[in-house]
Amino acid sequence: MLEQAERIMPQQKILAAGNHLRLVSVDGWEYTERTNCRGVVAVVAVTEDRQLILTEQYRPPVQRRVIDLPAGLAGDIVGEELEPLERAAKRELREETGYDAEGFEFLFRGPTSAGLTNEVISFFRAGPVRQVDAGGGDDSEDIVVHTVPLATIDEWFASFSPETTLVDPKVYAALHFAR
Repeated sequence: MLEQAERIMPQQKILAAGNHLRLVSVDGWEYTERTNCRGVVAVVAVTEDRQLILTEQYRPPVQRRVIDLPAGLAGDIVGEELEPLERAAKRELREETGYDAEGFEFLFRGPTSAGLTNEVISFFRAGPVRQVDAGGGDDSEDIVVHTVPLATIDEWFASFSPETTLVDPKVYAALHFAR
């Protein structure tokens, strides 16, 4: 009976903990957990002239610049721990890109890397969008904003060398909703 209960409610062992992540083991499966937020959001935003809004920034884990969707954490700000995901999406779009949107439509949610982390990301479509400032992220970020015509985005992606710049696969998923 105890063996069956352990399969249903496995014992979690914390292997290491930092300020924002912890490494845990459940039945020998090691993975990371975020400890400072209630969710992750990504935004699919297309301008009136059919350009996808993307971000680019250096990511130390892969030691390269990464092209990505505007994205970030929900509930990671002190005093805003219960921040709704849609509000986080709106905040991240404006903070990272300088664009604002009248509406946000929830699209889907799924794991970012199901074998590595418990992180689940929620995608939102923003629209209509309008630029209200330069963007570029907060004081801890160095974000370059790109608006890329959907008609030529494949050629734009091909122009990057994988030795220096990677395209996050979430961008390809977003193209389904952008086109």
